[in-house]
Amino acid sequence: MTRMPASTSDEVFASLALMLGSFSQFPKITKVNVAQYIRYEGFEHFERALAKGKGVLFATAHLGNWELSAFAHALMAQPMHVVVRPLDNPLLDAFVERRRSLSGNTILSKRDFMRGILKALHANQAVGVLVDQNVGLDGGVFVDFFGLKACVSPVFAKLAARTGATVIPGFAVWKDREQKYVLKFYPPVEIGGEATEDTQRIQAAVELAIREFPGQWLWIHRRWKTRPPGEPSIY
Repeated sequence: MTRMPASTSDEVFASLALMLGSFSQFPKITKVNVAQYIRYEGFEHFERALAKGKGVLFATAHLGNWELSAFAHALMAQPMHVVVRPLDNPLLDAFVERRRSLSGNTILSKRDFMRGILKALHANQAVGVLVDQNVGLDGGVFVDFFGLKACVSPVFAKLAARTGATVIPGFAVWKDREQKYVLKFYPPVEIGGEATEDTQRIQAAVELAIREFPGQWLWIHRRWKTRPPGEPSIY
């Protein structure tokens, strides 16, 4: 894999290319060779969370290689559950789901995911959710994200408070020097039980990771599309 370009905009597309390249290799990635592609950093946070016995909620984002992170975790540690939005093309969706499941992970559709998440957490298993997506006014709350109000679903934070699951921010980020990814687990996010405040803390943790690796976040997603009532579009 070649070195990423210097400019952030170029890095975004280079990061996407790296992700697609690794996705094409999923059928060839096994427990034997997975270390050639990725290693852990901060794995102790996951171990401590499992010791509590109430499951783990990975707060992840479109940062680095979100496809490889869950796929590799199943091979290096244990299978997990991944919440995804079904693709519009059913044939393509079936193909992608088969690839995502090759390492043993369970795919939960956003159309009917709550029961699967609760069952997994009750069994002290891990669930990964992309928490950096824009949502509409009817289902979201506004929190600060890079100095602007961003509309985000509070469901993730409510789940954590209800179940007692540990919230761990986790991202597979590319390390140019090593020519491989690092699945980096950050310290757990404190969950106090107030949904908006908890959501703000989760989003702050995501922002911190993006600031550390700005060229690897999916900036082309219109994260700030939904505006508070009366505010004009920023796009």
